[in-house]
Amino acid sequence: MRKIIHIDMDAFYASVELRERPELRHLPVVVSSHHPRAVICAASYPAREFGLRSAMPMSQARKLCPQLTVIEPDFEKYRAVSAQIHAVFQRYTAQIEPLSLDEAYLDVTENLQNIASATEAAMRIRAEIFQATGLTASAGVAPNKFLAKVASDWNKPDGICVIKPSKVQAFIHGLPLHKIPGVGKVTQRKLHSMQLQTLGDLQAIEEAVLIQHFGKYGRQLFLYAQGIDERPVQTERERQQISKETTFDDDLSLAQCAAYWDSLIERVWLSLEKKRLQARGVTVKLKLKNFQVLQHSRSFKQALSSQQEMIQAVQMLLKEMQIPAQDQFRLIGVGLYQLAEQQDEAQLLLW
Repeated sequence: MRKIIHIDMDAFYASVELRERPELRHLPVVVSSHHPRAVICAASYPAREFGLRSAMPMSQARKLCPQLTVIEPDFEKYRAVSAQIHAVFQRYTAQIEPLSLDEAYLDVTENLQNIASATEAAMRIRAEIFQATGLTASAGVAPNKFLAKVASDWNKPDGICVIKPSKVQAFIHGLPLHKIPGVGKVTQRKLHSMQLQTLGDLQAIEEAVLIQHFGKYGRQLFLYAQGIDERPVQTERERQQISKETTFDDDLSLAQCAAYWDSLIERVWLSLEKKRLQARGVTVKLKLKNFQVLQHSRSFKQALSSQQEMIQAVQMLLKEMQIPAQDQFRLIGVGLYQLAEQQDEAQLLLW
């Protein structure tokens, strides 16, 4: 039986900025660039009371809250604070899986402080983070990663939620499906159309039926409904994707976007080469003027051998998407996935 803690800093970017500007602590504040097409990086809790949230367009945010204070992001500063937080983690366990600058899983089944109680370990970690940074963290404590992540959001901000093994079934029975990691609006609508509202409802559905409706993710939903998640805490997370995006000052048609793809592809390819990686998967992303996102991906049997091959792959994906000529886009992006270490020439010759 594992003992997993999920730590999630509270409104991290905004909280870091408010340390230096305490006079704004009770006012609606967001971290965002001043670009005309910018979106919110983080919103303080007073800002959230106006309906503001991460990834919301600033144009919409200003309509909801005209008195909003906007602070430019400083990611170098956030990385420095994140390093302080991870130094706290490392005093308790080597089994740390970072998800972002402000979020991580910790396996404290066996820990460096020899603390028998995962709840006590989580409380100490939160206290040490506050002492080191002046920032609050919320924590979820559970027998697996899925439940720990759900729990960390339960008593935000500055809270802790513990799901003991004996309480797992009681906890998940009434858990709304939108609380499940990975369940977005589309999946949620599909589940609701099947008259499913909670994980308890999901327990009555056979695995084969869920796979039929949701593909591979159906298997994951079936396991979550039983409270099962066997994924270990991964101390070295494999990088899943290298991607770049560009946001336009004015909405552009697909034909007008053509001039921007090659530079995006070049930036992604240079990043791939710099990291000495190779990729078998290519993905494209386009965001319509109404913020609907269109995405299309394809993986290949062999790794891409050149930037030109990536250009051809992107062109093929765009053609397959059959995008209407009248559609207009505010953002485009490209990415590479299914990444692996580059094989050197000597290795390739062996094959």
